[in-house]
Amino acid sequence: MRRVVRGFWGPRPESAEALADRWLRTLEGLTGLVPEAADAWSQVHADGPATAITADGDALLGAVRAARSAADWSDLTGTGLRMVGTGTPGWEAEISGVAGGEPEFLLQSIAVVLHAPDDASVPEEDLLALLARVWEPDFGDVSDDDVLDALEDEAGFSVEDPAVGRAGYLSPARAALVPEGLDAVRRQLPGGGELLGIAVPGDTAAVVRACERLREAGALAPLPRPMDRAVL
Repeated sequence: MRRVVRGFWGPRPESAEALADRWLRTLEGLTGLVPEAADAWSQVHADGPATAITADGDALLGAVRAARSAADWSDLTGTGLRMVGTGTPGWEAEISGVAGGEPEFLLQSIAVVLHAPDDASVPEEDLLALLARVWEPDFGDVSDDDVLDALEDEAGFSVEDPAVGRAGYLSPARAALVPEGLDAVRRQLPGGGELLGIAVPGDTAAVVRACERLREAGALAPLPRPMDRAVL
């Protein structure tokens, strides 16, 4: 089964050292939560084959600095990296992110795509909580293809609209707007944001209902464009 765990935020300039540290904590955290998926990591490049990379500070700092030295790099856009982890047969993790920039219209993001056997137990909410702690996003979700299709077809959500999936993360200002009586398990995280447990796999109707209620309450309002801050 393919799962997607994501976080999004607005402009937040950061040094190469700060980004490398976030990447290191992400790789280490994912390996701790899902060791089956990431015995070894490779970096995927825009040109040429993937190359092996160790999950340590020096290697990741080198990767960030190399990305920033590319001819088409812009501090307005941010620094993009893509890693693939391989492990036990049937498991695979891919992490991609664009961060550290000052975009006015395109959100910064981190996404974990996890492939696992259909009957495997995967700590989806813990993975989302990891991204929330490490990257401090504005909002985030745990989704799959069925959830994303349902939100688009049944609720009119587009790709960059703030949304939640089977689980969701909301930054403090968004969490303060969650309506009373929302059918979700709420868990406060360090820093004041909240993790929402909304539905089990396959229950897309519950996800659509939750997103519609949160949107009506203003908790899923988009960041104003041009963007001038990282979170609502």
